[in-house]
Amino acid sequence: MDRPAGDETPRELELSNAFERADDGEIFSLPDADRGQAWLFLASAVVFEAVTWGFPFSFGVFQPYYTQHFADNGSSIAAIGTTATGLLYVSAPFWFTVLKLNPRYRRPSVFVGFAVIVAALIGASFAQSVSQLIATQGVLYAVGGALHYYPVLLYLDEWFVAKRGLAFGVICASCGAGGVVIPFALDWVLRNYGFRTALRTWTVVFVVLTTPALFYMKPRLPIRHHANTGPQRLELGYLKSKTFWILQGASIIQGLGFFLPSIYLSSFAQKVGFSAVDGTLAIALINAAQIVGALFIGFLCDRCHVTTGILVCSIGTVVAVFVFWTFATLKPMLFVFAILYGVYAGGYSTTWSGVAKTVRENGYPGAETGMIISLFSCGKGIGAVVSGPLSEALVDKDPWNSSAPYAFGTGYGALLLMTGITAFVGGFAFYAKQLKMIH
Repeated sequence: MDRPAGDETPRELELSNAFERADDGEIFSLPDADRGQAWLFLASAVVFEAVTWGFPFSFGVFQPYYTQHFADNGSSIAAIGTTATGLLYVSAPFWFTVLKLNPRYRRPSVFVGFAVIVAALIGASFAQSVSQLIATQGVLYAVGGALHYYPVLLYLDEWFVAKRGLAFGVICASCGAGGVVIPFALDWVLRNYGFRTALRTWTVVFVVLTTPALFYMKPRLPIRHHANTGPQRLELGYLKSKTFWILQGASIIQGLGFFLPSIYLSSFAQKVGFSAVDGTLAIALINAAQIVGALFIGFLCDRCHVTTGILVCSIGTVVAVFVFWTFATLKPMLFVFAILYGVYAGGYSTTWSGVAKTVRENGYPGAETGMIISLFSCGKGIGAVVSGPLSEALVDKDPWNSSAPYAFGTGYGALLLMTGITAFVGGFAFYAKQLKMIH
């Protein structure tokens, strides 16, 4: 029997063009999903991703500069970058839950986060110590970035349905695109004018690039749609699922080593006798290659089981680390490593959209892509936060420093080993599927 207008489920409303207004029953036409205005939203999301995440992912150019100019606090400097990226990831479930349950806060959150990021960057430019940089460029930036960025994940579910994996891949790729230009620009300003001018210059660039995108970062479904469909709920039953925790565990382990090359590669390059520009180029290549990796893995996860994408990322990363980083005392090998690492390690996060699909197919059809992504972001953030002090300890106590061949003897051998092992173990989800632990 046909249902009267207004009886559609929330999911059906998202897929259709109809929306019933509660007060008088009038039907409004919604923008089409997956086309038209959806691409304007995606363009805005690309800008948000590129500038919000591209800056902390380019911290590697600050690492040698801060090490030189804040010599007394050298052991804490890596924590600036890992705090920013780690808290951005770890806070994802909290912000997603708040914004999911309170739809009216989503768009204001974008603007509040914008203002907090500006305050964090300006505050960091006045810092006199590493602790102040951790508080501003690390903690405050992460809070602002989370408020500014995470509404994107909720809007993504509204604007894209059939092409959601591809759209998420494009968004992930844009972080790499930002990371191509940002390191070079920041490195040049750092070397010529210092970190204060670099941070203030980036503040201006951030404002100029993001302001136009603010106008298109808006929902497809009007706020009153959420009121009409009743209290907002979160499907969290999958937290009891073995499938979820196997995939989450793999992601957390991969996150333990993921950030290390981006943080230390510039310092590594200078340690083996290459120029600062070579180190910056290596970081830029990692970020650029993430564009290819994100699009490729996103495409793959739309067509294959998510564990296939995870296996491809794991194998590619292991080869990049143990073959090419090992011999990166030769400059061409350094650049080949950076490209391969960006493609395969950088593409890993794109599998999270496929994880959501797998969770839904395993008995939790109400699982939202945005919430799954936020929970996996949290897991990766835990890895990032832990990797900061852990990596500093590994560099400080490297057992092979000056006593092993090639990259293992540069003082970064323990980091190399940790990155490769975490990438290998991060692929165990594929083998869990072969053992029927994942379906």
